[in-house]
Amino acid sequence: MDLTNYEKKVLYGITKFPNDNDRRIAEKFKIKQSTVAAIRKRLREEEYYRVFCVPMLQNFGAELLAIIYANFNPVIPLEKRVEITEERIETAEEIFLSIGEEDKGFSMSFAKDYTSIGNINDIRTTTFGSLGLIEKEYPKEVIFPFKISKIYRFFNFAPLMATLFGFNDDSIEKEDFFKPRKLEMTKREKRVFCKIIEYPESPSKDIAEMLGITRHTVGRLRKKFRKNDYFKTIVVPDFKKLGFKILAFYHVCLNPHNPPNFEKDELKQLLCNEVIFLAARKFEFVAISMHTNYESYKLCKTQIMQKLKENDWITLNPMIRTYSLNKAKIIKDFSFLPITKKLLAC
Repeated sequence: MDLTNYEKKVLYGITKFPNDNDRRIAEKFKIKQSTVAAIRKRLREEEYYRVFCVPMLQNFGAELLAIIYANFNPVIPLEKRVEITEERIETAEEIFLSIGEEDKGFSMSFAKDYTSIGNINDIRTTTFGSLGLIEKEYPKEVIFPFKISKIYRFFNFAPLMATLFGFNDDSIEKEDFFKPRKLEMTKREKRVFCKIIEYPESPSKDIAEMLGITRHTVGRLRKKFRKNDYFKTIVVPDFKKLGFKILAFYHVCLNPHNPPNFEKDELKQLLCNEVIFLAARKFEFVAISMHTNYESYKLCKTQIMQKLKENDWITLNPMIRTYSLNKAKIIKDFSFLPITKKLLAC
C-alpha cells in the first residue's frame, strides 16, 4: 500500500460516508474539493474500492439471511471444486457472496423463505457428497430470519479502515441494518430500482437512457429510494491493495442459561474495529473480521473471547476459521441483482 495521507483520508471518507459528494467529504476532512474529486477519480480508476447498493429485500419479500459453511476434502483442488460449484450451486439467485479456500468455504444468501435455502443446501450436500468433496460433517446452516435477528454490521469497513490508517472512528452502530418495514413499489419504480442495484455508480442520465425514461424520473426515484432506505450504499475496499491478509469467520452458540440481553444489544460489545460483519439471534451469532497480520487477528479474537467468557455468554467452544486472503477465492462477489430481480420480478 502506497497512499498519501490525503488519499487515506479520502478513501476512508468514501467508505464511511458512501452517499456524500466531494464537497461534503472535503468539508469533513478539511481538504479542497478539487483535491477530493481528483483523488476519488484516481482511487476508483485504480480499483482501490467498489460501490454497491444493498437492496433492503427484507421489505420486499425476503424473510431471511442465511449463512452456510463447510469443511472440504483438501485432496480435491480448489479450482476443481469452484468449477463444480459454479455450475451447480453458485448459479442460485439467492447466493450473493461465496468465498472458498482449499479445505473450507462459506456463502451468504438472501431468501424468500427457508424452502429456498433448504433446496440449495440439498443440492450442495448431494453434489459435495457424491464427489467426495466434504468430510463426514454436513454443511452447516446458520439462519437469521429478519424479524427475530439483528445485523449490526453488514460489510462496514469504516472502523477497519480507521484502524489501518490511524484515524479515530466514532461510528455508532445502528440497531439493525436490515430492520423490516412495509414498503411497496410500482412497476416503473421496480425497473429503476433494479437498474440502480445493477449499476450503483451510473449517473441518472445513463440509467434513464437504458430504460427509455427521463433523467428527472430516475433522479427523483433514486433520491426517494436512498432517503427511505430502499437500498443502502456500502463501499468495499480492495483487500489485497490495502495489505489485508487474514479473514476470520466466527460462528458462536451462546449460553442458553445466560445469553446476552438481545433487546439491549449487549453483543455490540464484541464489535472491535476489525469486525466487518456481525449478525445475531438470541442464542447465536456469526461474525467476520479482517486483518493485516496474525497479531491483529489474535488481538481481536482475544477481545471477543474475553467478553464472551467474562460475561458467561458461552458454554461450548466457538467455531472459528481463518482464511488466507492471498489463497482464498471469491467465487461469487457481492452479487445482489439476481435475488432482487427474482423477488421483484423487474
